[in-house]
Amino acid sequence: MNSFLPYVVIIMLLIVALGFFNERRTKLTYEIALMLFSIVIGGVVLGIHLITKDQDTSLIVRDVLDFDLEDYLMKGVLCYMLFAGSCHMRLKDFKRQKRQITVLSIFATLLGAVFYGGIFYLVSLGLKLGLSLPVCLMFGSIVSPTDPIAATSILNKFNLPEDISFLIESESLLNDGVGVALFVCFSGIVRASGSANFFVVFFRELFGAVVVGVAVTMLCFYIFYKTQDSARQIFVSILAVSSAYLLCEIFDFSGAIASVVCGVLFSTLIKRFAKAGKEWQLEEYDTFWNIADNLLNSVLYVILGLTFIGILRTPDVILVSAGAIVCNLIGRAASVGACTFFMGPIPSGFNKKNFINLMTWGGLRGALCIALAMSTKSMIPDETYRIILGGTYAIVAFTTIVQGLTMPAVYRKINKSKL
Repeated sequence: MNSFLPYVVIIMLLIVALGFFNERRTKLTYEIALMLFSIVIGGVVLGIHLITKDQDTSLIVRDVLDFDLEDYLMKGVLCYMLFAGSCHMRLKDFKRQKRQITVLSIFATLLGAVFYGGIFYLVSLGLKLGLSLPVCLMFGSIVSPTDPIAATSILNKFNLPEDISFLIESESLLNDGVGVALFVCFSGIVRASGSANFFVVFFRELFGAVVVGVAVTMLCFYIFYKTQDSARQIFVSILAVSSAYLLCEIFDFSGAIASVVCGVLFSTLIKRFAKAGKEWQLEEYDTFWNIADNLLNSVLYVILGLTFIGILRTPDVILVSAGAIVCNLIGRAASVGACTFFMGPIPSGFNKKNFINLMTWGGLRGALCIALAMSTKSMIPDETYRIILGGTYAIVAFTTIVQGLTMPAVYRKINKSKL
């Protein structure tokens, strides 16, 4: 059957069945449960295939392993997920912690990539993986940005202090441009075409995206403000974020940051006009984006779980996975620790040690990292590609499932120690 409909049915069946099972039995955080149970299902299907060599399960495993997450995310749903996650934020919220957010989103990402790349290079030498330093630095740029989707969908449910929660979420939403700029630079070195200057790429990615996001939002918001039709307001918001992302794709700006700018500006303008006396009827608009956020996150976490079986193709899978996870924790802790000297007052009364521990454990990674890892396939040898993709999957799974599940307990322990 040459149709995508069977895949839609399978994904929705898993979302509904696993979500209902979790609601009634395990009661884990929803997104974590979807990913964890999908990993188990993918592992079971792979086990059946290896034991029985059944042709049908072989086709399923092949389809899962061949799924192009990079294409699905970067050319499909990312802009809508980021808009849905940021359309409740306002500019004045960013102003309140602008110094902390700027330092973490730029310098923690930059330092994290360098620290991770350097440490993993030593791991590569120890395990005799044959990775060069530029490849390891490129790997560091892939896994250094924290994930906005994980931050908004998972961490917001743990009742962290408002300032800390907003800081984690804002860092995740804004560090995409830094990560991409670093990736472009280091991948250029790997391809022996390293003419891209980090600062040139960074400013193009960031400021180009901001200009596009602001311009498109201002044009579209005029219709949003004037129309009385709830459905048309939703259509306008979809048009705005889609247009901004498309223009950024054309001009090599950060579509992710433009999507965040659109979401934040829509929220800011709606609240500003509401204070000025504008009567909004936004129940359908809010409901639509809440449902879209839930649906797209659910699909993404199921896909992440199912495609996790690809990690088994990694050479020295256990050692590489363990090394990648440990390097990630060390690199994140070191980069956040260095940033505490420049970011000014630490929010919510935490001391440096507790803040570093909390931000390290709250630095979840997600599908954006895997999409970047997948984009390296044409640049490097196949075995090196499998190491990078497998290590990235290991970090994403560990930070999402282990760190995500234990985040409440870690926060309680940290919070107790500051009393």
